[in-house]
Amino acid sequence: MSIFSIAPHAPFIATLADKVLDGSLLAGWDRSSPFWLSDVTIVLPTRRAKLALAEAFLKRQSGLLPDIRTFGGEVEDEEPFLPPFDAPTPLPTTSALERRLVLSRLVAGWADSPDGRLAFASPPTAGEILSMAESLGQLIDDLLTEERGAADIRAIVPLLEDNLGAYWQQTLTFLDIALQFWPAYLDSKNHADAAGLRGQRLDRQALAAPLIYGDRPVIAAGSTGSIPATARLLKAINELPRGAVVLPGFDTGMSEADHAALLHDANNPHGHPQYGMAKLLRVLGAGVSSVTELAPGDNLRTNLVNRALALTKDTALWASQRLMPLEVGEATTDLSVIAARNEDEEARAIALAARDALEKGKTVGIITPDRNLARRIAAELRRFEVAVDDAAGTPLFQSAAGRLSRQILTLAADGCAAVDLVALLRNRSAVFGLSRASIGSVADAIELGLLRGQRANPGIAGLRTLLAANIERVTTHPARRLFPNDAEPIEALLGRIETAIGPLTTLLAEPRITASDFVAALRAAFEAVADGAEIPGRAELGDWAAQMAVHAGEGHAFAPLQLDSVLAALMQGFQVRTREERRSDVAIWGQLEARLQSPDLLILAAVNEDKWPEPADPGPWLSRGMRLAAGMQPPEKRQGLAAHDFVQALGNEAVIIAYADRVGTSPALPSRLVQRLEAFAGADSARAWQARGAVWLEQARRLDAVTDTAPASRPAPNPPAAMRPRTLSVTEIETLMRSPYDVYAKHVLGLRPLDPLGETPDARERGTIVHDIFAQFVIDKHDVMAPDALEVLKAIAQEKFAGLDSIGERRDIWLRRFETAARQFLDFEREREHLVTTRHAEIDGRWELSMGFTLKGRADRVDLMNDGTLEIMDFKTGSLPSPGAMKAFEAPQMLLEAEMAEAGALPGIAPAQTSALTYIKIGLGPDAFNPKAFSPADGHDIMSAADEIGRRMQGHVDLFLFRDTPMPARLLPVKGQRFPGAYDHLARTDEWTAVDEEEDEF
Repeated sequence: MSIFSIAPHAPFIATLADKVLDGSLLAGWDRSSPFWLSDVTIVLPTRRAKLALAEAFLKRQSGLLPDIRTFGGEVEDEEPFLPPFDAPTPLPTTSALERRLVLSRLVAGWADSPDGRLAFASPPTAGEILSMAESLGQLIDDLLTEERGAADIRAIVPLLEDNLGAYWQQTLTFLDIALQFWPAYLDSKNHADAAGLRGQRLDRQALAAPLIYGDRPVIAAGSTGSIPATARLLKAINELPRGAVVLPGFDTGMSEADHAALLHDANNPHGHPQYGMAKLLRVLGAGVSSVTELAPGDNLRTNLVNRALALTKDTALWASQRLMPLEVGEATTDLSVIAARNEDEEARAIALAARDALEKGKTVGIITPDRNLARRIAAELRRFEVAVDDAAGTPLFQSAAGRLSRQILTLAADGCAAVDLVALLRNRSAVFGLSRASIGSVADAIELGLLRGQRANPGIAGLRTLLAANIERVTTHPARRLFPNDAEPIEALLGRIETAIGPLTTLLAEPRITASDFVAALRAAFEAVADGAEIPGRAELGDWAAQMAVHAGEGHAFAPLQLDSVLAALMQGFQVRTREERRSDVAIWGQLEARLQSPDLLILAAVNEDKWPEPADPGPWLSRGMRLAAGMQPPEKRQGLAAHDFVQALGNEAVIIAYADRVGTSPALPSRLVQRLEAFAGADSARAWQARGAVWLEQARRLDAVTDTAPASRPAPNPPAAMRPRTLSVTEIETLMRSPYDVYAKHVLGLRPLDPLGETPDARERGTIVHDIFAQFVIDKHDVMAPDALEVLKAIAQEKFAGLDSIGERRDIWLRRFETAARQFLDFEREREHLVTTRHAEIDGRWELSMGFTLKGRADRVDLMNDGTLEIMDFKTGSLPSPGAMKAFEAPQMLLEAEMAEAGALPGIAPAQTSALTYIKIGLGPDAFNPKAFSPADGHDIMSAADEIGRRMQGHVDLFLFRDTPMPARLLPVKGQRFPGAYDHLARTDEWTAVDEEEDEF
């Protein structure tokens, strides 16, 4: 029996090569022939390890290489393992995609059954059904890997029946059906699962080994035998005359009692780094004393890590096992910890550490289970012109081709909504067979001429109708006016878009669709949109679509809703790997790819709880207890593998551990593995590790930092008086009083804020429409006392709300709710009918002042009262001015309207004094149509206050518009204002201003 181990502190591949060359693993094999090495066979877990070992032998100038293979890997590697007798031809492998589709039909049928409906709080979506089908497929793989089946699942029912709730009983009933259906389906197709075929290959290799190799050396290295079939192959190799098994990082310091404890379920050992190898030794019929360490010598760091990650019950022995402070310092000389504030900072600090090592001629390996963090690190390294890719690749769903596909899908599903259309047109891969320059210019015209400040009805037809209306319009559009010569290129591009997404749009109009039809339509749309563009992931997208086409009609039919999640589920497992040449001295690996690698600097990233190790999630089909009852390994087994990867990585000479205190938007904790290590080593050591890592954190924070921060001062531009406006509206007078800078930006610079793109109609817009309805009722001189007044208002409402066809359901709700507002309006008007002689609405006034200034404005309502005075009303959809602002002459609009009325500046209304200024709140709350009277300053009535505001207005106009006086921002900010002004970003107000949050109340 030849069982060996290479401790974590020794580079596994290099040590393995040395021990082969010096004969330690050859059991006396003759090395006198110059070709002796070619008689040796070495079996490794991964292709990456295989290539690394070949390179190690080449560096040692060993001449011919040994026969290096992988466990049950590539088909071409299996032939030498086949026994010298006829064996059945292995069945073709069924793809994970086919299994996902087939099982989705089964899951959908169960979800729609009476028992299945009881298992869900709400009916699962198509995406959720596909995800559940994928997890069911993973359970099938687990059963095949652990050599269990439907009978084992069935056997747990009597064992746990008293403790199973209704949900689990229903689930087990379904699982029994599914686990009988799937093998029958494979038999009908003459296919097999990949996991089952892998087990068959490994068993055939085990059977063939003694027949093929005889007494030649065969070395199985780097595997922990976590798969039962792999463990049997290791046993077969170990029983060969010159067979040897080399374990990665087995703790030869364990006692037989420690080994026994790892095999006792009561100790919950599954998350221990040595658990898998302890089980393997049992399969091999060996104990701890049977394992020979190939890297002898007591290494302080290996001892430190092994003791820190002991079984829970053994942590009681820490007090007697701790190393001395000097020993801990010696063991962790080249160990650093980067405790970043967030993922962005973590990625930047890692990139800086990697760049520093590369500049010193060292090799760098970065291990992370978090693919998003891997992309962040790669992006940060590109800042230093270091090109590196995640070895695991980019998920197809998140690749450039996947993103374009999702944009196309969103555009078709949402009826060519404004945001979706502009997003697609701004994607540089969306060319429609044209040049990007031509697409860009037409996209500008579509965005600024059609979509900003206007709302199109759904679909291309809605955009065409809006285009025709804008071309015929005489007035200039606020963002950009469209001219007749704009129509043809816009129409041409709309036609290409319609043609590209037409089949997809037609399909999405069906009540139910299949996955294959959905993918075929999306692929066709992608090819039309990306016609002529080079886009990463295009070939992989084509391969995925081709696989989907093979399974046409397969899977459950579903309603075309929430299709982004359906696409994500269908693309799961498909990766896009770069085909460009990359540096060989730096790499980003997943945990599997990193096994047995030993770069000069190893960086462990995303070492956060629930990242490394991942959560012990048993999945939706079996609980942890049910898996154990069925003879399966608990989910903690994966945590044990992650812990072993951690131990192996820490054996590297120079190591950086990195984690973030915040992941996404949530607080995060360092991994339990790090916490254990720091707790065992002591607080002083942990601080020392973090102090070394803080060097990279400091550099990361300084990288984008500005040494001298000079906050912007309050802007006070001083344009020539001749350039300043000579006409303002009554609302702009308040702007002039509060922030002259805003008047400067609007009228001198000519800047206008763009309307939000694709803005959804909200309560404010609803209030504006209701305001227009009431105004139209008055303009048309309808009688508020008429019996049909309510019906007249409803008819006007139908017309005014007609422009909201794009939000049909919400428009219908608003129309139904309008009746309440209409009744409130009529009640308000009828109550004061006896006081009113004439009503006037939406009056545009213009007052020419002798100083050469014109004041204009639109009064919502001006009513001539029976006593000959006027009541001016302002219908508000937003908040009302506070009484304090009214009394301080900080709400000048209605007072100025009273001044204009007295001066005869309101057409159709004879000059008269105003006796009342009233605010009316439009809405559905308790304040709706509850009139609020204007509060003049103490000692003033309405007209004296109006005279005073007129005097103050002229003073402000003279100072800021007729003189070369600076026009500062925010002279008189609104108290409690929680939304930015239109020009606050230009004035950079957040850098220099502070506003009192208090607000007066009525």
